[in-house]
Amino acid sequence: MTKIDSSAIVNPNAKLGENVEVKPFAVIEEDVEIGDNSVIGPHAVIYNGARIGNRVKIFQGASVANFPQDLKFDGGRTEFHIGDDTIVREFTTLHRGTHESGFSKVGKNTLLMAYVHVAHDCVIGDNCVIANGVQIAGHVHVEDWVTIGGMSPIHQFVTVGQHSMVGGGYRIALDIPPYILAAGEPLRYAGLNVVGLRRRGFTNEEIKELKEAYAIVYQSKLNLSQAKEKLAEKVEKGRLSKLVFDFINKSSRGIIRG
Repeated sequence: MTKIDSSAIVNPNAKLGENVEVKPFAVIEEDVEIGDNSVIGPHAVIYNGARIGNRVKIFQGASVANFPQDLKFDGGRTEFHIGDDTIVREFTTLHRGTHESGFSKVGKNTLLMAYVHVAHDCVIGDNCVIANGVQIAGHVHVEDWVTIGGMSPIHQFVTVGQHSMVGGGYRIALDIPPYILAAGEPLRYAGLNVVGLRRRGFTNEEIKELKEAYAIVYQSKLNLSQAKEKLAEKVEKGRLSKLVFDFINKSSRGIIRG
């Protein structure tokens, strides 16, 4: 049974699933879809274009699918998607896409802690943890299983690779390759995310393969072009080496240094 507090303002055309709870003074606009068993906290505002999955919890004062902070955007219908089982903590601000992509997105089972900002045209993957105060600029792509420490700003168009972990308070201005730890100012490679990988079932052989791949990139004293050539020789021998090579090869902003 859907439960809407009498002080909440919910447009009658909004589509709410089964057992949705809308708490006091929340506002839900017309072009909104909310899945089953989700909770909208007090004073949260869910704007037109929000597409919210099942079992999503949105805490007090959060803002979902607000107008993008892009001076080129002249209005029109775009969206913000939130996947199933994601938690959006208090005072988080999530901006819908511009017409360049049409949407912004946060995946499934992701935790956005308090005061996180996700700008227009961003894609945040599944099973991520984005800590308090992380500020994500437009067109950023955070892949699956990423952890980002608190108070970190992420420059527009950056990609953060899967299963990586970034320390808190560091400026992320370049792409972060997958499976690694990143820390320091300026932000640098700080080893493989071994603990996280083992928790997620990576084998010793897979971890060894990744260590060898990143030894070429960060410990061989080769420049990046030379390292990519040498890494390409390993691609046919291992799936994970290929993923690392493909990420580095496609990077448009360049990757963090060792």
